[in-house]
Amino acid sequence: MFEGTVNFWYIIVDIRSEPSGKNMSRVFWIIEATGERKFPYRLTIKSGDEPLLCLRTQERWPGTKGHVFCVREKGEVVPGGMREIERVPVLSLRRFGKRLVVVLDRVKNKRCDFLFLEKRYRTRDGTYEQIFWRTEKALKERKPRVKLSTYGSPHLLIAIDTNERYPWRFTGCVVERERLPVGDYALKDETGLLAVVERKTFDNILHEFGRMPAFHQQLSELEAYRHSALVIEANYSDFLRPERLRYYPPSFSIKAIAEIFSYHPELHVVFAGNRKLASEWTLRFFQAIKVNEEDLPPAVVTETVRAYSGTPLKGGDYYTVRQEIIAMPERFTISMIRRACPDVPDNLIRRVLRDMKKEGKIVWVKRTWEKKRDS
Repeated sequence: MFEGTVNFWYIIVDIRSEPSGKNMSRVFWIIEATGERKFPYRLTIKSGDEPLLCLRTQERWPGTKGHVFCVREKGEVVPGGMREIERVPVLSLRRFGKRLVVVLDRVKNKRCDFLFLEKRYRTRDGTYEQIFWRTEKALKERKPRVKLSTYGSPHLLIAIDTNERYPWRFTGCVVERERLPVGDYALKDETGLLAVVERKTFDNILHEFGRMPAFHQQLSELEAYRHSALVIEANYSDFLRPERLRYYPPSFSIKAIAEIFSYHPELHVVFAGNRKLASEWTLRFFQAIKVNEEDLPPAVVTETVRAYSGTPLKGGDYYTVRQEIIAMPERFTISMIRRACPDVPDNLIRRVLRDMKKEGKIVWVKRTWEKKRDS
């Protein structure tokens, strides 16, 4: 006697736009129960088997308190071990001053940050660490006084390229004229160039449109610096006015601008409007960078972000499932995806299949495939 089992065959239709997702490292957010009264949970951000950050916390997730006090784990051993409660892929891990901002790969409770503070003892010499875990909702509801992380007007040393005939003015800054390796303006300190800016007038940028391959090379060198910008002394709308363009139709100029944005995603492209506003934007850009560089974060924040930055991450479980589907043969079943992604929930796999079906990348066919004989 045979018993039929229904299976679903999916057929890949179109995968031309999908990049390869193999050899993709995983970074996870892991919550474990410690069984202790004071700090009942341990939070670990882990890349493979290497922990990037490990904290003892009082809650699984900050609730009505608004923030949760944490302490860094220092190799404590919990009798009987720990019980894992949840494991979620990390989408983003970045530093903003003394804050470590985390984004998780889930729909709810996905954004939070950790504030690392160093306090001095009141009764004796030395310092101690305070760590507060805060959520996006708590930061919105708390309504703190308005203050930017990069607030202040630090002493700036600005270098202007010797080829600049009518340079911008930077009041209150120390200005030097020198030959810059790239760009027209640069923020300097004792270690070298912190930021570079390429200045273009409206006529300058139109001239560059006529030699785009060479201009892309120049912008690639500019983009190699950690902080870089292309500042244009014109508005975007100016490139849609035929009477100002002269040599190019508006359709060509806006396509050229779009090409600059798409080829150089790490480069800031700013339409400042005019010379005065371009100079002002550059000064504020340099000031913010200087404050950020001088605001030294705790070593644990820097080390965590540096370790994470060395890990190629491309978007979490949803992205991983898509890449596994692309790597499947022309015909495949949902059970084949489950075997390729054993740690991914079944509802997420089905969600990816539905999305790809709506996009027209796969189609499915219902068939009776497996049969087994009862003994």
